[in-house]
Amino acid sequence: MIPKIIHYCWFGGKPLPELAQKCIASWKKYCPDYEIKEWNESNFNLNSCDYVREAYEAKKWAFITDYVRLYAMVTEGGIYMDTDVEVIKPLDPFLKHKAFSGFEDEVSIPTGIMACEKNFPLFTRLLEDYEKRHFILQDGKLDLTTNVVTITNICKKYGFIGNNTMQDICDFILYPHDVFCPKSHATGIISITEQTVTIHHFSGSWQNKEGKISASIKRSMNGKGTLLRWILKTVAFPFTYIDRVKNEGMGNATYYYINKIIQAIRNCKKI
Repeated sequence: MIPKIIHYCWFGGKPLPELAQKCIASWKKYCPDYEIKEWNESNFNLNSCDYVREAYEAKKWAFITDYVRLYAMVTEGGIYMDTDVEVIKPLDPFLKHKAFSGFEDEVSIPTGIMACEKNFPLFTRLLEDYEKRHFILQDGKLDLTTNVVTITNICKKYGFIGNNTMQDICDFILYPHDVFCPKSHATGIISITEQTVTIHHFSGSWQNKEGKISASIKRSMNGKGTLLRWILKTVAFPFTYIDRVKNEGMGNATYYYINKIIQAIRNCKKI
């Protein structure tokens, strides 16, 4: 059973923004008997492995969090949540699982909310993988592969299918996106259902300028005509691609867009 601990990370020393304070208040409201633990520079060893030390030196807080969220869950068990995740129903019904999360969209496994028992094997393997990696590569470039990519790719080896349906991947239970992530990252629209228990607001506190511009342009496309959508997509593409390269690396970014093209071709054939 997953213990009643909520973990979150806040590195960099800046004050918590208003949205984060609101979200943490919602955790306390719907999970009143849970321990809430903040991980930061004062209680985590930033020299614990090369990946973390190098990410901290580069001031890439989101990538430090990629490691620390796994460390917290593997060593203590509990639920990890980003500070922009709002809880609207109790999380107790999910504690029966050995581990859980849900879809972020139709194809990706999110890391904004995830949970496991202490020493959960799949997450232990992910943590060990990070401990063998460097954030600064031999050529001086940064390894900007997010753990959304890492976790999704490893789960694919165990049968994960990106189709937004409930799945059991080695006792890692995945729910459809309306349960934990009813907000569209692309449009900003929130589609709450009877099953929704949390809302990931995707505040992008970790994003750079290009990322925030591309997200804003994507949201502005919602509900517009075909021509305007095409124009806005064309304008947004350089920002979107640059943002993905910075956060996931050129290989992963290019792979993402190749898949999008393939999906578009398949959809055209169905029409």
